[in-house]
Amino acid sequence: MYSRPGCGLCDEAREVILAERTRTSFAFEEIDISGDDDLELEYGIRIPVVLVDGEERFEIRVDPAAFARTVRRTISRS
Repeated sequence: MYSRPGCGLCDEAREVILAERTRTSFAFEEIDISGDDDLELEYGIRIPVVLVDGEERFEIRVDPAAFARTVRRTISRS
């Protein structure tokens, strides 16, 4: 997940991700875009941006049910 400190939407997205992680095992990495000009240009107004298996799947809001389906489908294909 691409995020920055003090981002309320990022906090909400993190909660959705970590809640699903208690039910489904997957790796989670959060990347702070602050101070990185390239990341700010790419993701700045769209954060949080959540990638699943390397693909952008969610931006700004993360729907819990859609996130769960996406993660579980990705894991079942592995």
